[in-house]
Amino acid sequence: MALAIRMARGGSKKRPYYRIVVADSRAPRDGRFIEKIGTHNPMLAKDDADRIKIDVERAKYWLGEGAQPSDRVGGFLAAAGLMEKKVKNNPNKGKPGKKALQRIEEQKEKAEAKVAAAEEAKAAEAAAAEEAKAAAEAAAAAPAEETAAEAPAAEEAPAEDAAAEEAPAEDAAAEGDKAE
Repeated sequence: MALAIRMARGGSKKRPYYRIVVADSRAPRDGRFIEKIGTHNPMLAKDDADRIKIDVERAKYWLGEGAQPSDRVGGFLAAAGLMEKKVKNNPNKGKPGKKALQRIEEQKEKAEAKVAAAEEAKAAEAAAAEEAKAAAEAAAAAPAEETAAEAPAAEEAPAEDAAAEEAPAEDAAAEGDKAE
């Protein structure tokens, strides 16, 4: 028979009170026990002397018989000086479980999708802005090209007229020179 020194819960709802008992490890938590060796009242202040009461002589006896204390009772016994507190190392305690890892992965995928959508929207905005800028430049260049195309024709005609007007003057000047 494996013995355990553990707490059995008593008290009413939301008002816990624990008995520190020696019991068979297979017995129910609040069920049959061999001996009550103390009490624990968590409703009292931490510095209150009545918060934890342990019969030290009986606890020593049962520890000598091979009874294994629970973690909480082991802390109480260590505080009473009956045993050394065991420092446990459980490196997996802080690691998330399978479901939590799945949720984390889903959140990462959603975040990446959101970032990709934002980048795509930015790229679409930039492309739209480039198209609008190109259209504005084309619109600005089109009237300038039309006026440039019309202006030389207009300028050429007066130049030809001027040349035609100058030519008779030169002819007249040439004729005037001959007359002299």
